[in-house]
Amino acid sequence: MSHTRYEPARQRVQRSELAVPGSNPGMIEKAAQSEADFVFLDVEDAVAPDDKERARKNIIAALNDIDWSGKTISVRINGIDTHYMYRDVVDIVEQAGHKLDTILIPKAGVPADIYMVDAMVTQIEIAKGIKHRIGLEALIETALGMANVEAIAACCRRLEALHFGVADYAASCRARTVNIGGLNPDYPGDQWHAALSRMVVACRAYGLRAIDGPFGDFNDPEGYRLGARRAAALGYEGKWAIHPSQIALANEVMSPPAKEVTRAKRILVALKEAAKAGKGAAELDGRMIDAASARMAENIVNIDKAIQARQRAKPTAKAKKK
Repeated sequence: MSHTRYEPARQRVQRSELAVPGSNPGMIEKAAQSEADFVFLDVEDAVAPDDKERARKNIIAALNDIDWSGKTISVRINGIDTHYMYRDVVDIVEQAGHKLDTILIPKAGVPADIYMVDAMVTQIEIAKGIKHRIGLEALIETALGMANVEAIAACCRRLEALHFGVADYAASCRARTVNIGGLNPDYPGDQWHAALSRMVVACRAYGLRAIDGPFGDFNDPEGYRLGARRAAALGYEGKWAIHPSQIALANEVMSPPAKEVTRAKRILVALKEAAKAGKGAAELDGRMIDAASARMAENIVNIDKAIQARQRAKPTAKAKKK
């Protein structure tokens, strides 16, 4: 193990991330009652230019007034290349920062993009006496962002996660695609595999969470499942839901199956017994297991513990009415 290590960012259960346009108060209220782990209130792509100011006000009201039932709440601001972004950060953080968990930065291209938002948020937190540190997350959705993904991942201690924004990434690379997040049948395999692999390595190297982005066809649950499974196999721990019907799919795929959790626990027990006998390896179900097996098993057990803790922490229906 290298002497250079980056501590993991704050752990958050982020299996499903529901995207909600800030211009639609009705959808915001429904999101609070959903089973999504994460909700991001959007003032960027899902909001027309003429609605940006109104969406910003809706988001501030929603953060302050709605009972989010233990969900993690994020806001996707406009890009730093727009004249909307500074007001997004200033107004939302000043007026509702004490209720905000993270800010999602779109189209991050270079580390300086993250630094700009970090500096603004830091100053507002101090000025307003906000006690908790608001996390930052960044969307890697351009060729420039992917070319600099390692530097972006390492650039800021406030940064918690990177998201793969497949739609804008496809446009930036001029990729031919038939559906947001779907596969082009002309490509022999998964055309997003290289990008997903590179981003998850950058995340894990620098202690960040890796989140897969949208799947556009919400009438194709099996296509969504397949995409989520591919991402989970690479090490992603969550996926966007652009429609409420996708929340349960994300929660299902991104949760370790009970069978997998049971085996992971058995691996840890077997290796503990082997260590007592002075052995560094053991056999379980006809297969060799060792210290690397323990590290993989610990990942599964820890994820399951975090999910179970979140389930226990959810307010009951009775508590919500009070």
